[in-house]
Amino acid sequence: INQFVRNVTFTTFPNDTHSFNKYGDPPARFDIIKLLFLPGDRSVITKVGNFNVSEHGIQFYINNSADLWGPHFNMTPQSLCNEPCAPGYRKSKIEGAPSCCYDCVPCVDGEMSNSSDSSTCFRCPGYQMSNKQRTACVPKMINYLSYEETLGASLASIALVLFLTTSAVQGVFVKYWETPIVRANNRYLNCLLLISLMLCFLCTLLFIGRPTQICCLLRQVTFGVVFTISVSSVLAKTLTVIIAFNATKPGSKLKKYVGTQLAIILVIICSLGEIGICLIWMTFDPPFLEVDILSERDTIILQCNEGSVTFFFCIIGYIGTLALLSFIAAFLAKDFPDRFNEAKNITFSMLGFCSVWGAFVPAYLSSKGSRMVAVEIFAILSSSAGLLGCIFAPKCYIIFLRPQLNIKVCSSAVAQPEECRARLYARHAITSTQRTGTRLDAH
Repeated sequence: INQFVRNVTFTTFPNDTHSFNKYGDPPARFDIIKLLFLPGDRSVITKVGNFNVSEHGIQFYINNSADLWGPHFNMTPQSLCNEPCAPGYRKSKIEGAPSCCYDCVPCVDGEMSNSSDSSTCFRCPGYQMSNKQRTACVPKMINYLSYEETLGASLASIALVLFLTTSAVQGVFVKYWETPIVRANNRYLNCLLLISLMLCFLCTLLFIGRPTQICCLLRQVTFGVVFTISVSSVLAKTLTVIIAFNATKPGSKLKKYVGTQLAIILVIICSLGEIGICLIWMTFDPPFLEVDILSERDTIILQCNEGSVTFFFCIIGYIGTLALLSFIAAFLAKDFPDRFNEAKNITFSMLGFCSVWGAFVPAYLSSKGSRMVAVEIFAILSSSAGLLGCIFAPKCYIIFLRPQLNIKVCSSAVAQPEECRARLYARHAITSTQRTGTRLDAH
């Protein structure tokens, strides 16, 4: 029959036109009905329009006068169980419900969706994070100790103030260069210690600001070498006191070691040891710039990876060993006559120094990012300030407030000039130059 109805059109009663296309298929014709389910398994079917497809086009007809959605709806009902999910959410299927029914679940931190009814959330790249609405990925914050933040600016200001203070003390020593208080215990060693302390304060500026590869290579090496010079200078000053005291004993062979040469040699040897450790470190496992995107979800930590933690703590341990030796030597010399009272000052300075760096290790290991850098800067500043205050504050006190004590107390004909430099100032025990001369003559 199909071949006979191809391209056929006819009209039936009551004036309904029927047609078939060249394939013998009738045009699409549908009635649009409203099906209303009633209690008792009853239903009411009402025709409200039709849909026809013919050669002349598509006809879609709805009877506007018909009650399309009544009696239970005043407007078009929702064809889904819920509204489409907004951007920032994803669809989550409800167990046991039709596929058109789902929950809208917000994207987790680090993921986003930028379209409606998204079935999945997309993870942001490692250098980005999702915004609060979870609709887009935005760059992560970069974390490092900056000059713009309060902590970085405060530490930099403290470092500069301490540097200027040390420079002022150096200027005072140059001005009073020939006075006994400056010449005591090797004035050249005092100047070397002051210069190294100034460099200690300045080297902390390498730790502040956006890290670079050059800064990562320089900052720990600079800190280690400069700090070693400072501590070895203190050790040399302590040994100078011990040697000078024992050189006054009859028949002592230490008189030939009294002076500046032994102290300078000791500082050079100790510094070369630290330089050797740094050279090995820089050769085999040097520090490098590291971008850490895993430790914190919303922050990129820009930091210097020390490369070999072993070498880093070797530097700290080397300095700590020198400080411990200085503390022991100064403690043994603390009971010397009052004219050698600098040993007491060194004892207190080394006690504070060892306490600071003893607390530094656990604090450093338990910190990350800018806090870890701040811990090291604080340790450098506080220990260096301790050395400056304990060793040089008493000298400045005598220069400005007690000038009557800034006198030469070693005046016997037996004593050598080098011995006098190491035993110059007395703060409490000496009452007159004549009485002192009598005591020395008695020896």
